Amino acid sequence: MQDRAREGLDRDREEQSFTPRAPRPNAADTPRGTVWIYGTHAVQAALANPARRLRRLLTTEEGEANLSTRLPQPWAVQAETVDRARLDQMLGRDSVHQGLAVLADLLPQLTIGEVLERPGPVLVLDQITDPRNVGAILRSAAAFGVAGVIVQERHAPEETGSLAKAASGALETVPLLRAVNLARTLVMLKAADCWVVGLDAEATQALNGPSFAERRVALVLGGEGEGLRRLTRESCDELAKLPMPGEMESLNVSAAAAVSLYELGRKG
Repeated sequence: MQDRAREGLDRDREEQSFTPRAPRPNAADTPRGTVWIYGTHAVQAALANPARRLRRLLTTEEGEANLSTRLPQPWAVQAETVDRARLDQMLGRDSVHQGLAVLADLLPQLTIGEVLERPGPVLVLDQITDPRNVGAILRSAAAFGVAGVIVQERHAPEETGSLAKAASGALETVPLLRAVNLARTLVMLKAADCWVVGLDAEATQALNGPSFAERRVALVLGGEGEGLRRLTRESCDELAKLPMPGEMESLNVSAAAAVSLYELGRKG
């Protein structure tokens, strides 16, 4: 991750500490093992994903009309028309639901082997906890052809509406895996012929996409504020940084992920 490991991203952490969390949907409306996904792009992608089991679709009249222009009916679940106040009450007034919300089962998780059958690099997130950052990283992962994103099971956000909204549909197309032990997972990726590269501002060499042309890369990004943990860093094949010639010392982790993925895709 291109952030000053213990300096620059502290700014991100301070900013996040002043940002109120979006309220969780009413528990009575959300059975165990389900999630309310909201927002035009996220709902459209969920409806188009055959791997999603959908339970309810709530729409305002305006939201339904907008969705119909993007994804013609019939949909996998029948729409229930509600007013905006009902969605605000369920999801929180600060949620940008755009008049659309779908109740869906959590996605089934693929194995590492199944992910590696897909083309592209692999992203590994070391204790990145902000759902908006993880969602934005998923969006970049979809844009740059990432095979899958791996997070730590206990120190990563749950599959929530805010994460799906930030991912703008990418949660439905990029597998999100949860690993109990991240260092052991990196060993498994190495055994599968992935070259594990940790992004670290203190690295001596810059990330250079063309140098990995013959290798499949697993790119590891550290958490907001702390960077890569020691054991994670030691488990990497090499460390690399993004050159920062400007006045800023750091990038937000999701921005760093996008820049890094672009660099990995650069052929020369």
